[in-house]
Amino acid sequence: MFFCCLLLIGLVSGHDVSEPRDPLISENSAAQHHWVDSVFNSLTFEERLGQLFMVAAYSNKGQAHVNNISKLIQDENLGGIIFFQGGPVRQAHLTNHYQSISKTPLFIAMDAEWGIGMRLDSVLNFPKQMTLGAAKNDALVYQMGKEIARQFKEIGMHINFAPVVDVNSNPENPVIGYRSFGEKKQLVSNKSLAYMRGMQDNGILANAKHFPGHGDTDSDSHYTTPVINNSKARIVDVDLYPYRELINEGLMSIMVAHLHIPSLGSEPNLPTTLSPKVVTQLLKEEMNFKGLIFTDALNMKGVSSLYKPGEVELMALLAGNDVLLYAEDVPKSKTLILQAVEEGRISQEEIDQRVRKILNAKYWAGLHKKQQVDTHKLVERLSNFGTKALIEQMYASSLTVVTNENQLIPVKHLELEKMASLTLGRKGETFKDFLGKYAEFEHFTLRPNSNQNNFQAMEKNLEEFSTIVVGVMGMTNNSRRNFGLKNEEIAFIKRLQENHKVITVVFGNAYSASKFKDQENLIIAYEENDFTESLAPQVIFGGREGTGKLPISLQQAWAEGHGIETETLHRLAYSTPEAQGMDSRELMKIDGLMEKAIAHKATPGGSILIAKNGAVIFEKTYGHYDYTHQQAVTDKTLYDLASLTKVMATTQAIMFLNSRGMIALDDQLKQYLPELEGTNKGDITIRNILTHEAGLIPYIPHFNNTLEGTNWKPEYYSHQKNENYSLEIADGIYGNKSLPDSVWKWTVASNLRYSGTKSSKYSYKYSDVGMYLLHRLVETLVNQPMNEFLEQQFYAPLGMYRFGYLPLQRFSQDQIAPTEDDHIFRKTIVQGYVHDPGAALYGGVAGHAGLFGNANDLAKLMQMMLQNGKYGTEELIDKATIEKFTSKQSFQSRRGLGWDKPDPKKDRGPTGNLTSMSTFGHTGFTGTAAWADPEQQLIYIFLSNRVHPNAGNNQLLRDNVRSDIQDIMYRAIKNRFLLADK
Repeated sequence: MFFCCLLLIGLVSGHDVSEPRDPLISENSAAQHHWVDSVFNSLTFEERLGQLFMVAAYSNKGQAHVNNISKLIQDENLGGIIFFQGGPVRQAHLTNHYQSISKTPLFIAMDAEWGIGMRLDSVLNFPKQMTLGAAKNDALVYQMGKEIARQFKEIGMHINFAPVVDVNSNPENPVIGYRSFGEKKQLVSNKSLAYMRGMQDNGILANAKHFPGHGDTDSDSHYTTPVINNSKARIVDVDLYPYRELINEGLMSIMVAHLHIPSLGSEPNLPTTLSPKVVTQLLKEEMNFKGLIFTDALNMKGVSSLYKPGEVELMALLAGNDVLLYAEDVPKSKTLILQAVEEGRISQEEIDQRVRKILNAKYWAGLHKKQQVDTHKLVERLSNFGTKALIEQMYASSLTVVTNENQLIPVKHLELEKMASLTLGRKGETFKDFLGKYAEFEHFTLRPNSNQNNFQAMEKNLEEFSTIVVGVMGMTNNSRRNFGLKNEEIAFIKRLQENHKVITVVFGNAYSASKFKDQENLIIAYEENDFTESLAPQVIFGGREGTGKLPISLQQAWAEGHGIETETLHRLAYSTPEAQGMDSRELMKIDGLMEKAIAHKATPGGSILIAKNGAVIFEKTYGHYDYTHQQAVTDKTLYDLASLTKVMATTQAIMFLNSRGMIALDDQLKQYLPELEGTNKGDITIRNILTHEAGLIPYIPHFNNTLEGTNWKPEYYSHQKNENYSLEIADGIYGNKSLPDSVWKWTVASNLRYSGTKSSKYSYKYSDVGMYLLHRLVETLVNQPMNEFLEQQFYAPLGMYRFGYLPLQRFSQDQIAPTEDDHIFRKTIVQGYVHDPGAALYGGVAGHAGLFGNANDLAKLMQMMLQNGKYGTEELIDKATIEKFTSKQSFQSRRGLGWDKPDPKKDRGPTGNLTSMSTFGHTGFTGTAAWADPEQQLIYIFLSNRVHPNAGNNQLLRDNVRSDIQDIMYRAIKNRFLLADK
């Protein structure tokens, strides 16, 4: 028996009988001792008693509340206050006021388990602890502790009542649950230790709670006194394990819960907070804890239902607690404590010792120096750009793929799928928006309280889709109410699997996943917010890996630690600048340049996208479609890409053919186009066309051949569409179906430039004409129209569904930005039809112009180029071909093969001055640009319709808008915020 007792004591003490270092003693202990002595000696005993109390304060209550707290501070010399609901600036002003009237510096504390946004408006929330329990990387939890510490210091606070170190072994726990890191003691310990270190290494007292363990309860101590009937051996082994680990590493404070645990010596009317056996004997003596001991809030029914205010505070003090939290009647409590001293129930020396502990902790927290919260831009300082980057990385690391039948996640062959999304409970706009960044979706919502008729109608709506992504939203944390789920909804999702591939994302409590054990493809996102709604689609489509592991077990379905790790397909991810080593504040300067450009009428609007390291970190739209300001530009707006077509269509096709050995760059055109034999175009090589050294004239105004003066020749145009006039040139204008043949003949018959020498070599001269020739070559070799070839081989497999030729065949006109108000040729505003007249005569599909698209889809193609021809499951072009085509080719110009490059002579080329020489891309006449930098792994997309309403408007070029924005992008490159991949 004696041996067993020794063993139990050894377990509680963590096998370390040496005297631990006092965590409240600072490095400069002499200065600390001097300050503590001076403050202590300046106080009467009754004033010292005030240091034992912390009361609740709010920044969203009226002056009467402020007056009440002020009176307590002045009359009772309070030790501190714990802030609850309110706002940052209001709290800062109150903190400054309260500190200014206090004789002794006040501890300012908050119960901020997931950051101060838990209590204050206008501040970002960090993930809940169970969400973090799913993340493998404990360094992220340390960074969270560090960032929360920074926020606490910004707003003048010193103690965070976190982490929750309860091992949540009871799934029905109504008060801890998602607030715990998980159900395994080692996991909880490791995460809690990282959180504690992050705060304490940066000057904020951590507080482990709820001692001796609130994880195995089925009732809430806010409303009653929960009873835990576990043996002491089990409690020591499981619940106290995290406390031992944290105490050994310098934990500074612990909060004692209101529990009845018979095996630890508490009694029905003497819960753990009020039990000397728990607070003094177990925590102080057996576990040798030297830090501050706080009660849980003394207004909670777990103790307040048993004793009156004043009495409960005295009993907590007698039990061994140092700080009496949320005391409801400080004057009465002090009176009863003084009476207890007189009666010998507690000595003045013992109270003085606890006051010294509190003062030591105040010195450690920096309260020996004057405290003043700076309210200037406080909200911006609290949630800065780095904060957002960290939060994103934490959520990204937590998403857990629980089931993945046939490895459906990540979705691979986009061109083979017809996809729909369905959200239950809420609309999930962010979720749907990010799904749409990867593939074409039709979106549906089942609202709460749907009945069988609604379910049947929805099944009918979804019949034609091969894959359905379901987002379960609007959930609660109440397991006893099925987490807000209806059995009919769960059955409906299960039924969808009979005829469709279904991917279900649960945006809610991890324990709710047990309701979806029959789902073939299940992702747990743990919480519902903009972060998780944007990240889940990235895992589904392989923009990010899925790496999370369940922090709990779910009935018989899945064990704790289960999680299927999914691969990235190197599709674009969506991130924050700081997460990818860029500075948001620098990038914000882009806004000013665009606003100025729009104000000066350089363009009515535009869209800008920047990607770094495979992740889109900046995507903004500006202005409107036109100067009437009736329709704003969105990220879905399609722009006429003009000469970007040369590299996004024709050059892509040429690279494709060249990489497969179907063409050689030094082959002459007549080898592939026999009709050129005997013409001045037959001996031109593919290489010379791509480098613009083929002697071709820059531009041929073919449309002039179709006009008589300013009027259309009737043999070419009609206002009525029919079999002969089938080419849509613009609204209400139809071209003769023979026009492309005519344009081809005129092109072949065009003169070459005079070389100026006897040599057959030509100097560099940028020309559209060569792309007419290569367009014909491509279609001849692939034996299909180029737009169909590109759609099948490139655009559809890459998920570029808002990209391509002939946009009006797929999109309404109001989704397309207008270009010129053409008074010469088409005599109308051109919207949805290609702006370039030559491409228009080709029916909208040409080698030099005709593509339309949005920034997101254009970035996919540029990312494929940066990834050496690979994107998603596609390997379109080999690395050697891409390196060859994007390298400088000639001493005569800066250009690659098809691709444009920066000019070595700065201030003269198409790019900013800060671009690396490995950069490649192109610009377009309508006011577009696309550039990729392999060295910096950067993509820059600029889309505008500067030609509206007048194509002669060159303000965008004269003001260097595109290149100046590109330079801002380079100046924004900083060090990475954290060591996360994306």
